[in-house]
Amino acid sequence: MTDGLRVEVRDRVGYVTIDRPERRNALGNDVMAGLVDTYVRFDADDDVWAVLVTGAGDQAFSAGRDLKELAGRDTAGGPPPSPMRQLQRNPFEVVLECRKPTVAALNGWTMGGGLELAMACDVRLAADTAKLALPEALRGMGANFGSVMLPRLVPLGIAYDLLYTGRTITADEAARWGLVNRVVPAAELAATAEEYVRTLVSNAPLTLRRYKAVIQSSLHEAPAAALRLDVRPDPYSSEDRVEGVRAFVEKRRPQWRAR
Repeated sequence: MTDGLRVEVRDRVGYVTIDRPERRNALGNDVMAGLVDTYVRFDADDDVWAVLVTGAGDQAFSAGRDLKELAGRDTAGGPPPSPMRQLQRNPFEVVLECRKPTVAALNGWTMGGGLELAMACDVRLAADTAKLALPEALRGMGANFGSVMLPRLVPLGIAYDLLYTGRTITADEAARWGLVNRVVPAAELAATAEEYVRTLVSNAPLTLRRYKAVIQSSLHEAPAAALRLDVRPDPYSSEDRVEGVRAFVEKRRPQWRAR
């Protein structure tokens, strides 16, 4: 546990909770650094097969960058928040590059950096009360990660619209454009997210990791080139592949070992 961040590993799942409900789970420096450290550790931890991130309380997943903290730094004459030029790694990039399946449960306001964090995850589940926006055009910010990722997730015209206007959309509209995968009643979000990550860790872990690696490395390749990428891990030669086939023949659940 770090300031503003609760972390737990339970039954193959890493749970991350942004725990600043009094600030709508705003992303302060400590939280950003904690996200980097947590996802780097989860990436390397063989006992973690999937990661779920959410926000504390029922009001916000994350309202984004802590602007009060940023204003204080500006007043003190601190350096500008230039993207990708800091000593600390960018947390959204670290989440994006995590080799394990990553899921975000959006339990309320998902704004600015909060939406960027959600877009860094592979799958987004949203409460029907969630609201999403990239309001950086209203604050003079840049949404560096968001301006790269949003056009990869939604139609280009929608990406321009959301970035240019900074408007807030509902979870249902986000689902319509493919920005979130599923919308459920707010009271059911936690259970839905738990059921979803349990489904992930019941499947062959090396296969899921290879899927992620293939998608990320081949997305903009021609099919002929993408099919010939030497992507790891290799489930074809794994013990899990032998176990999966044997379990099917023996009509039992496979016992995965991630090797």
